[in-house]
Amino acid sequence: MKQLSQITPSICEIAKWAFTTRRVDRSDVHGLSTQLRHAKAGDLILCEIVEIGHHKKIQLAERRASISYPGDFVVLCLGDRYAPDQFLASAVIDDDLIDLVAGGGVAGRVDAAHEFMDDPTRLKPLGLLTNAAGHTINVADYALSALPANDRVTVIGVFGASMNSGKTTAASSLGHGLMRAGYAVAGVKATGTGAFGDFNSFEDGGAPALDFTDVGMATTFRTPLERIEAGFDTLVATAAERGAEVVVVEIADGVFQQETRAILQSSRIRDRLDGILFAAPDALSALGGVTVLKRVGLSPFAISGMISCSPMAAAEAAEVTGRPILSREDLWSPEVIARHVAPLMRGEPEDVAA
Repeated sequence: MKQLSQITPSICEIAKWAFTTRRVDRSDVHGLSTQLRHAKAGDLILCEIVEIGHHKKIQLAERRASISYPGDFVVLCLGDRYAPDQFLASAVIDDDLIDLVAGGGVAGRVDAAHEFMDDPTRLKPLGLLTNAAGHTINVADYALSALPANDRVTVIGVFGASMNSGKTTAASSLGHGLMRAGYAVAGVKATGTGAFGDFNSFEDGGAPALDFTDVGMATTFRTPLERIEAGFDTLVATAAERGAEVVVVEIADGVFQQETRAILQSSRIRDRLDGILFAAPDALSALGGVTVLKRVGLSPFAISGMISCSPMAAAEAAEVTGRPILSREDLWSPEVIARHVAPLMRGEPEDVAA
């Protein structure tokens, strides 16, 4: 353990800054507030790691994973989390110790956990970061400038049946395939919990990435739909300003998660989508997803995700849903893009890549 006689803002200079804080100008830190019980979602908090639990690494702002040690100082965001395979957590500080609820840099109080989860990594909150004016620093202070909706760029949404259904692989593979087909493409993660996995996956496939942390949200769980919609508009418009013709937008979790369900039922996001790719782990989930989407007047052009790893499961899903089942390798193919995605594009036919 590092022994310090006094907690000062200078500790932030040796602390590990998490991915969720990546847009923050660290030179803005001038003080620490101990008014921890007044903290709100998105506020930056300096913590000391007390005990290593489930999350054994911190995803850094530099987009690499750092092994955690007891005594490490970390700068995280206070936030809520909804992860059926991991934790349900709230953005509150109501004890001497709090929990690391997401490796991308979200701290809070774990309220429930999957039965097979280890205990969370425990943190001692040392103070909220404050600026020269004495105000608590929040990631929303560093959001991209708000932009109105862009109606020219094509937007393809990627939804899934659940966590770990293969959405990220499907989304990044689609982005890679669009790039190989000659389109200028960008990847956007519009909802979820701040982490670099989805962001890096898009960029590894050749698609410049943006996510909800770019519009001032460490997580989107328990965030009003209006704010998520405004963030979506800005992210898509920013991608278009930077040259994208097509934006692949991944929506977190499954179709029954509260924000995802609200998006699908009635939202500007739903109305803006030119097509939907659905990720599922098995045939029953694929049929359930198609049925749920049909109830809200939507239909995926194809199904991908974990189901595509099994020829037998894929055959079952194709039979019961009537939709093509596309593997990641299929999505890489310009021919598959031309057959299944090009008809969804906005613009004149002669502008569509063959």
